[in-house]
Amino acid sequence: MKTIIEPFRIKSVEPIRMTTRSEREAILKTARYNLFSVPADDVLIDLLTDSGTGAMSAEQWAGVMRGDESYAGSRSFERFQATVQELTGMPHVLPTHQGRAAEKILFALVGGPGKLIPNNTHFDTTRANIEYTGATASDCLIPEGKIPSVPYPFKGNMDVAALVDAIKAHGPENVPLCMLTVTNNSSGGQPVSMANIQAVKAALAPFGIPLYLDCCRFAENAYFIQQREPGYADRTVKSIAQEMFSYADGALMSAKKDGLANIGGFLSLRADTLVEQARQLLILTEGFPTYGGLAGRDLEAIAQGLTEVVEEDYLRYRIRSVAYLGEAISKAGVPIIQPPGGHAVYIDAGAMLAHLQPQTFPGQSLACELYLEAGVRSCEIGSVMFGKQGPDGRSSLAPMELVRLAIPRRVYTQSHIDYLAEAIIQVYDRRHELVGYRIVAQPQFLRHFTAAFEPMTGVSR
Repeated sequence: MKTIIEPFRIKSVEPIRMTTRSEREAILKTARYNLFSVPADDVLIDLLTDSGTGAMSAEQWAGVMRGDESYAGSRSFERFQATVQELTGMPHVLPTHQGRAAEKILFALVGGPGKLIPNNTHFDTTRANIEYTGATASDCLIPEGKIPSVPYPFKGNMDVAALVDAIKAHGPENVPLCMLTVTNNSSGGQPVSMANIQAVKAALAPFGIPLYLDCCRFAENAYFIQQREPGYADRTVKSIAQEMFSYADGALMSAKKDGLANIGGFLSLRADTLVEQARQLLILTEGFPTYGGLAGRDLEAIAQGLTEVVEEDYLRYRIRSVAYLGEAISKAGVPIIQPPGGHAVYIDAGAMLAHLQPQTFPGQSLACELYLEAGVRSCEIGSVMFGKQGPDGRSSLAPMELVRLAIPRRVYTQSHIDYLAEAIIQVYDRRHELVGYRIVAQPQFLRHFTAAFEPMTGVSR
């Protein structure tokens, strides 16, 4: 069958408010051209993020009603802990209210001035939490991952030679851990192969450096391994995920992605080394170790979500529906990261809006225009998110200027995706009309969340 069928029935619906273009123009101006500041009620299709925006299953909602809200020793924590332990093989599980809280705890312990934390590609909060301690966040992505049009099957892979060079240059004693983000969000939601995970682990072994997985989208990564990597076609997604974790010494997760929940996360550890220090920071900043900033009902929802996310009917639909959007707009000429990733389609805004200089933020321009055109909210992944303002007032530039269309899990149907594709193609057909943007106000960290912009004219290559 060519038709994508959602492997679920819809049990509850939420109405979407329709707006006119003139209304959206006023809304965007009030938001100072930052889509994070646009009220959700004024968005028709919300692709800002796939984090915490998915629909929960009937069994997850049943778990919400079963939630044990005891302050200590909650049975909901026991179920959550057992589920994470079975998946990761790691005995120590610290729940957190979301992924960045786990990042803050870990990097508060191992970061600091002079330290280097390598990764295939750090995402925004990971990088910010590392740099906040004074440490350096280093990216070691393979060359294929830096060229959007190259259809390589595992574009999220770590450049192992570059990793080893970075460790030697900085000194192994100054590299407390190495990370792998699976899938690689900042480079297009691209997967990491099992062979690459094994190679990274082997490269770290002589230096005694532990490997941590940023595993927000571990199930999508495992599915790509099953579909693309020789030797895994007959394995279950769950067993592939368990093998991925077997090479890691620790893991960080935002359960708002492949936990299929609206909130939550965890830090899991294999060895005892950091456990007590991490637990003390957890108590200080999140809460008692058996709830970690979460209600018992949320722990139940995450435990059930981690069980459902490795179901292959779900993953087949999930990956295919994202690819469907990518194929539709790519066929019309829209440049995207090829092949489409697991959770999102990434438009190459730098290539699409080639008449705009990178310092005028073509990704922000495209994201704003998609909202004006069709009420679609997307996310710039480029020099707004990853650039920084220097002492001279100029912004550093990101390697790629992208717009991410992150598809919430189990929320939109194929007709929503068809509408979305039509809107993107309409904007593409008049792409030369789009203008650049300038930043008029920004914070020190994670500026894309709260920066203010204004459109500009007369700036082109």
